[in-house]
Amino acid sequence: EPMTTSEAPIGLEIAMTQSPDLIILDVMMPIINGYNICRLLKSEERYKNIPIILLTSRSEDKDRDIGEEVGADGYIAKPFETNDLLDNIRRLLN
Repeated sequence: EPMTTSEAPIGLEIAMTQSPDLIILDVMMPIINGYNICRLLKSEERYKNIPIILLTSRSEDKDRDIGEEVGADGYIAKPFETNDLLDNIRRLLN
């Protein structure tokens, strides 16, 4: 069952307590940005295998490089096609 929140700390707590099959993070969030949440989760043995897709309006190569550096499994620039997101989800869950 999908779970959503617009609050980064709550999202991090959900990820750590529910161990979801996949996480979709917006990069630009208040308090903790998506890059930092991704880095935190990927650095922990218990969570490092949860696929993470970063969604962002930042589409520069350097932003994509940061996504790779923090361990994101997918990086999608906004605006995006729904099918692109679904293809990434399918790829990561199979």
